[in-house]
Amino acid sequence: MQGFVAFWRNGMISFAAVFVSTVTLFIIGSVIISDAFMNATLLELENKVDVNIYMVTSAAEPDILALQKRLEKLPEVAKVEYVNREQALARFVEKHKNNGLILQSLEEIGDNPLGAVLNVKARHPSDYAGIVGYVEKQKQVLVASGEHSIVDEINYTDNQQVIDRLGKLIDGLRKLGLFVSAILIAMAVLVTFNTIRLAIYNARQEISVMRLVGASNAYIRGPFIIEGLMYGFFAALLSVIALYPATIWVTKTTSTFFGGLNLVKYYLSNFGNIFGILLLSGIILGMFSSYSAVRRYLKV
Repeated sequence: MQGFVAFWRNGMISFAAVFVSTVTLFIIGSVIISDAFMNATLLELENKVDVNIYMVTSAAEPDILALQKRLEKLPEVAKVEYVNREQALARFVEKHKNNGLILQSLEEIGDNPLGAVLNVKARHPSDYAGIVGYVEKQKQVLVASGEHSIVDEINYTDNQQVIDRLGKLIDGLRKLGLFVSAILIAMAVLVTFNTIRLAIYNARQEISVMRLVGASNAYIRGPFIIEGLMYGFFAALLSVIALYPATIWVTKTTSTFFGGLNLVKYYLSNFGNIFGILLLSGIILGMFSSYSAVRRYLKV
């Protein structure tokens, strides 16, 4: 009871402690949401990268489908899309519909010059080299046996640099995100800890008097720990309120140039988990800071 009374009685001090704690929890919440956004963004970038295996125009469809099934069994492969000759031609025409010269050239040819295509998506950008190596090995086995390979070309060489850079970018961003997040959280926790210590510093004379009259350490700590708990509770409440308009602003800003994860929907659908994490973090931070600060004046 004394802790609740002291919290409301020391209005300005409590406000300062709650404000700093709110900033700390806001940073923690931002890290959680930004991590989800970064993962969704990187996943979308990964999905845009693939390897195209072009078939010779004389390749029989059963042979192509057999190769597709063998590729799908590879643990590195996430998905294999089969595009037959007619679909490949339709996509080519749609892509170059504004280029009259190319369309005229197709009409003069009179026949479909394109072969079927297998679009392969790997589970990770680093897996593409192994997939291409497997296809090249299949080609070599056929050539060695005196047969013609149904594979005409693999565009991995053209995309290899992009794939390698994407893999390095993904790993680098994840490491950088963890490093920056750890620094920000550590700084915020340190500021919060010192703010709560200053708040208790004002009550050092009261603690000394209680010690002189024989109050036990647990009795003295109790009200301050309750105050720390209230700092954490109100800070968590304010931080989740502040995070909502922040997610709206970020969503509107990023949607103009990249359509990644809708942070507002993510925040609302995971509100309970986010609030629970912030509430638990705030209570632990507030109570631990109060306990440590009081311990100094108790000299135990």
